[in-house]
Amino acid sequence: MEHEMTIGGNLFDRVVQILEQARSNVVQSVNTNMVTAYWLIGREIVIEVQCGKERAVYGKQVIEVLSQQLSAQYGSGFSLTNVKYFRQLYQAWPDRLFIQHPFVVELAEQPKSHPSGGQFPSGFSSRLSWSHYRALMRVSKPAAREFYEREAIECGWSKTQLERQIQTSYYERILAHHGEEGLLAPHRERLAGEKLTPVDVLKSPMVLEFLNLPDNPNLHESKLEQAIIGNLQLFLLELGKGFSFVARQKHIRFDDDDFYVDLVFYNFMLKCFLLIDLKLGKLTHQDVGQMDGYVRLFEDQFKVPGDNPTIGLILCSDKSEAVAKYSVLHESKQIFASKYLKFLPTEEELRLEIEKERRLIEANLADRKGLLSFDENSVPNAE
Repeated sequence: MEHEMTIGGNLFDRVVQILEQARSNVVQSVNTNMVTAYWLIGREIVIEVQCGKERAVYGKQVIEVLSQQLSAQYGSGFSLTNVKYFRQLYQAWPDRLFIQHPFVVELAEQPKSHPSGGQFPSGFSSRLSWSHYRALMRVSKPAAREFYEREAIECGWSKTQLERQIQTSYYERILAHHGEEGLLAPHRERLAGEKLTPVDVLKSPMVLEFLNLPDNPNLHESKLEQAIIGNLQLFLLELGKGFSFVARQKHIRFDDDDFYVDLVFYNFMLKCFLLIDLKLGKLTHQDVGQMDGYVRLFEDQFKVPGDNPTIGLILCSDKSEAVAKYSVLHESKQIFASKYLKFLPTEEELRLEIEKERRLIEANLADRKGLLSFDENSVPNAE
């Protein structure tokens, strides 16, 4: 007769609390170090530019050269736009930190001490990421910026929640209806934050860039998606119609948003890129609009002279049916109809391929699960 050992619930709860706190500490440490490092870089830039004689011209050159050198040594994450954000971070909170850097020539005017009375102490909150501070930098009014920062910290807002409140003028709406007293927490209902796991935070492309870690495609795919995308990649390469594989989970950044395109191919007969996005579910108008956005962003960032217009392909795999739909920008529809179609698989061919692959993959996963369950139940008790 088998006996199951049980332990007191209090012990389990205490161990869980230790692990959750440790994981949270790791994430908070990354947040703090990222933002602090970027603030210090911004401070160095401001000091360097203020020492220059022709500030406007010299400042532009400093940022461009620094971006090139950092990109050469550390790779992505130090584009010209990002380095400008570092400077903007320092300019938005010039007195937030009091760190005496050993290699810095101090500014003539020392930062004033930060006022007390409900305002933030020196330093950046470990609960907010670099993406949060990027969003806050867009708020020009200091009082509003401070309000949004405090709410994001105390309510645990995600970057998306913070941006939503800023875009809908949450601060101004409270002032208009309730006055300054309404800004205080006891006088209004507060928006609760979204629960994020440490993995959600650590797989952020900005964090991976900062830590110089590879952005693995598996971070952004479920097991079913991985299998379907892998088989689709082979299917297109075996067609023999000029397809060349370019990337999987291709990262595209626009302002402070990160997007991933499941598959990118280049067709050397058509001289154009093909972007493929897989959705596990039914096709929606939002999916079509999103793919149009991917195509425009990709053309802006990666298309070179001589390339023909980029095309998109949306694949939706639902349990009951599959849908394949090419997404072509209006100005490219004529070339798509006259030249592209003879080199591309039809939507019907793609639909049938996705349906077939999904059935095979789900059956295989079910078989493996059943086999594992059988093996676990058949192992005799070694004791």
